[in-house]
Amino acid sequence: MPYLPILALVLLGLVALVVVVVRVIGSLRRFRVASTLVGDRVGDGVGLLRARFAALGVAFAERRPDRARQGEPRVRSTHRGRQEDHRG
Repeated sequence: MPYLPILALVLLGLVALVVVVVRVIGSLRRFRVASTLVGDRVGDGVGLLRARFAALGVAFAERRPDRARQGEPRVRSTHRGRQEDHRG
């Protein structure tokens, strides 16, 4: 019965392979859960940051004088005085 040790080794190899596969699948599952948590937290942080930037934009817009309602143009050249061309 020389095939009995070979059969035992093949069976032992299959058992070891199943154990390794089960552990790898468990590790991948834990990694997926952790990466989902990290992605959710980063997404929440990005959303909060965008909301803060939007709030700052609104606050700055409210602090600016509203010259458009008063009929004044918002053209930069009118605020700097006379612009002369010194090319010669």
